[in-house]
Amino acid sequence: MENQATSTSSEQKALEFDLGTFEGFNFRTQSAIDHLVSGESVVNWDHDRQGEAEFWPSGDRPEVAIIFQHRSSVTGSELVNLDRLLGELGGDSAENFLRVHFAMNIRGAHLATLTREEVEDGCVDVFLGSNFTDLRQEAAYQLFELFYPDEYKAWEKSTCDGLMFDTNRFLDSPVFSVDEVRLGDQVAILVGSQ
Repeated sequence: MENQATSTSSEQKALEFDLGTFEGFNFRTQSAIDHLVSGESVVNWDHDRQGEAEFWPSGDRPEVAIIFQHRSSVTGSELVNLDRLLGELGGDSAENFLRVHFAMNIRGAHLATLTREEVEDGCVDVFLGSNFTDLRQEAAYQLFELFYPDEYKAWEKSTCDGLMFDTNRFLDSPVFSVDEVRLGDQVAILVGSQ
């Protein structure tokens, strides 16, 4: 059933990466599409022949769902642009999806015009783990060492019990833009400078 989507042109557009499956609603039949549709089928959906339809991520690829979290539907051209951008970034790793999410949903970039250079210039640090508490601590310590190496060394060598490093105050400072994301059974913290 999934292969019912065909384009009126003789060429089918192929996606390089698996963007998961999508649920949909067909306006011609005024009903939900009774099967999950692949990302490639969304791209090649013939709205004239099969009926005007809208699609949204089914959730089997939480990385895709997080990119389109503020949208009620996803178009085929958006999936083509996401596929293109992932190719430019070197693959469909969770980190690449999260970097695209940060550029779009935190920094306000538009997927149609977003480039590899813009994503990479966004300077976002991605931390993946199993729970937010431990991951926030890991992120704070790594960023403290990265951005303030002299202070980190002094803090690390200190024998004073009262000298504390508050990881939450550090990450919640106005210097950083922090986003916490759940991806299935994994969590991610994305930290970018303001």
